[in-house]
Amino acid sequence: MQRTPDERFVDLPDFPHEPHYREWEGMRLAHVDVGEGSTVVLLHGEPTWSFMWRKAIAPLVEAGHRCIAPDLPGFGRSDKPADDWYTYDRLVAAVVSLFEDLDLTDVTLVVHDWGGPVGLRVATTEVPERISRIVIMDSGLFTGHQKMGKNWQMFRDFIDAEPDMPIGMLVNGGSATELSPEVIAAYEAPFPTVDHKGGARRLPALIPQSPEDPGAAEGRAAVEALAQETRPLLLLWADADTILPLEPTGRAMESSFPVSEPLHVIEGAGHFLAEDQGKVIGATIADWLARQA
Repeated sequence: MQRTPDERFVDLPDFPHEPHYREWEGMRLAHVDVGEGSTVVLLHGEPTWSFMWRKAIAPLVEAGHRCIAPDLPGFGRSDKPADDWYTYDRLVAAVVSLFEDLDLTDVTLVVHDWGGPVGLRVATTEVPERISRIVIMDSGLFTGHQKMGKNWQMFRDFIDAEPDMPIGMLVNGGSATELSPEVIAAYEAPFPTVDHKGGARRLPALIPQSPEDPGAAEGRAAVEALAQETRPLLLLWADADTILPLEPTGRAMESSFPVSEPLHVIEGAGHFLAEDQGKVIGATIADWLARQA
């Protein structure tokens, strides 16, 4: 088990929020908790952490919402188990524990990238009674039937060949904007050594490639539940995502699930759209929530 030294997180650009910690399954897990009002939980993906949500948090807090952004096990300020710890089920259980430990109810759940496969299971088959609204951003669910694209396969092959992943380079490459050295350093901050990168290395390998693989059945159950969804559901997608492209991936999501309104295309954004256009995303979600009232 690795723990990133606190000094790695000093002077993060535009991210002044102090971490909150809780204990779960023998590890320390971190989350940001800012603002007051109705609760919005923001789940990051691979290989980011709660820092990615900093631009979106500001307009949501200004609109009167409480924002909670957890760091998944292996990411951010959370402890980092060895590679063999990670399973789809354990990541789901970690997020369920956040909802239970903080007794969160009437939540708006926002998911991106791997936050989707994890969070949408939480929302549909684990603790659906705690979640009232869902926002999906450049994400999806793993069923074992999905076809992973060429760019994803290249990413998977790169990680297999390079265990000491260049985290900042990967986030920069998946963004539409050129990130500053300070922001790149912030994405690299949780991972001072190769031993801290077990979660980032393992998540791509957890994607079920056939219907019999671990997690595939649970993913299909979540898809079936989401297809019958009656809660408000918002879909945001970047216009320039090369990992999960708007055409066809985003449009397929739009046609598969009962969205509350047409998909919102986020202009000038790549896969890490909260990094590229976080203020737009925060304001879009806040406006949508106001329409749900």
